[in-house]
Amino acid sequence: MIVEQRDYHIYTGKLREVLRLYETEGIIIQKEVLGNLIGWFTTEIGALSSICAMWGYENFADREQRRAALAADERWQAFLPKLHPLVHTQHNRILVPTAFSPIQ
Repeated sequence: MIVEQRDYHIYTGKLREVLRLYETEGIIIQKEVLGNLIGWFTTEIGALSSICAMWGYENFADREQRRAALAADERWQAFLPKLHPLVHTQHNRILVPTAFSPIQ
């Protein structure tokens, strides 16, 4: 298994709007297409107005297939214009578990 960590910095004052959009529209689509949601997190200390989303995949090929399916989804394409003006930056990482990690 691999984990994709997607970190978003949201424009100051817009975090609640992003969370509302995701909760009512975006997460429904993503969970259906991407599957293994590990969690969504906000920050209390450090870079404020930030969100971390973590998704699990069998391997990198599984991730590529699911991300391509999400990008092709008409519902997702209709959702993105609502989100893009609220996001300042985005950083992605692929995390590979160690031999002793509880997530394999």
